[in-house]
Amino acid sequence: MAGTGIVEDEENIYDRNKVQSFASIPTPGQLKEGEDPKAPLLSKVWRASLAELLGTVVLVFALDTIVISTLQTETKAPNLVMSVLVAVVVAGLLLATYPISGGHINPIVTFAALFTGLISISRAAIFILAQSVGGILGALALKAVVNSTIERTYSLAGCTVTIVVQGQHGSTEIGLGTSQALWLEIICSFVFLFASVWMAFDRRQAKAIGRVMVCVMLGIVLGLLVYISTLVTATKGYGGAGLNPARCLGSAVVRGGHLWNGHWIFWIGPAIGCVAFALYVKMIPSEHTHSY
Repeated sequence: MAGTGIVEDEENIYDRNKVQSFASIPTPGQLKEGEDPKAPLLSKVWRASLAELLGTVVLVFALDTIVISTLQTETKAPNLVMSVLVAVVVAGLLLATYPISGGHINPIVTFAALFTGLISISRAAIFILAQSVGGILGALALKAVVNSTIERTYSLAGCTVTIVVQGQHGSTEIGLGTSQALWLEIICSFVFLFASVWMAFDRRQAKAIGRVMVCVMLGIVLGLLVYISTLVTATKGYGGAGLNPARCLGSAVVRGGHLWNGHWIFWIGPAIGCVAFALYVKMIPSEHTHSY
């Protein structure tokens, strides 16, 4: 998610608008003799992928730490505290990664950019792979600094739909129903894209508002969705809307067990939300949008 309009892909030649690159690419006449014209592009793609990987590592480690710390301290309003901290962390990391990769650090944003035609399939695949690896590394980093009791109690702050608890009459599964969790993931993903990411995709809005404000708004909207999804359901065993498949994947791979139960929801839900958002965008002809 970029601040002045998400960085588009040089490989995407199918859009009628001229694509802007991460930096000015030399014209053929400016290339050194024997230099591959694709080299600058490949270099930028892999540098951007590295930024996505490292950004996701920090994001997952920070968010999961916030979740565990907030619950462990038993504050009176853990959902509110968690949401505010999430907003601050997300906004800061977006500002840090934007100049290099466009600041996706979330497969939802990459999916949306792909479905709306802003980046190519190849770049989207590389970004999502980098984010997924970053999610796993972030979870491994968290596992390295917490003790086994915290890891077991909070499941590395993983994304859960249901959990199994021991009661007087044996094991009982508690949490949210599959259909409810899926719908919540779809709706929250669409709202996230509609209410905030669209500002980054729209060059005119991003230019008028400014990069910093766009990143702050993205963080605020994401924080609000975390707050709403955990407060409205108020169901023990359900960890709230994931809103970042890479983060959910990291904890599931490292911790395993019940975190794989319903894990597909945290991928399929956002994917459906992204498709819905892309259809909404495509239904609005550019000539009918407000111009500054």
